[in-house]
Amino acid sequence: QLQLVESGGGSVQPGGSLRLSCAASGFSLDYYAIGWFRQAPGKEREGVSCATTSGDNTRYADAVKGRFTISRDNANNTVYLQMNSLKPEDTAVYYCNADHLLVTMAKAGRYWGQGPQVTVSS
Repeated sequence: QLQLVESGGGSVQPGGSLRLSCAASGFSLDYYAIGWFRQAPGKEREGVSCATTSGDNTRYADAVKGRFTISRDNANNTVYLQMNSLKPEDTAVYYCNADHLLVTMAKAGRYWGQGPQVTVSS
């Protein structure tokens, strides 16, 4: 079965960094569009970042531009979200996402990670 298994969630102080990893099994990420979404308590799910299958076109939510970076390691079949300068408002459950056609900031693809918690507080 196609699976995305996430790791790297946890708690950090404001200004700290975390790297989320999302390892794929059952398919090769280099043929899939990828993305990250998050959902905070009381809020709708929102797109954080997405990238095309080629990786040449990446987009970020305004709230995370300049602080977060999406990337993939095809050799390890893993997608990453590097999160720097974290703020309390970044606190949310973060989900990795992939699709064989596309992933946009407004519409997720068909495959999901399990969504670990990221908490930013002092």
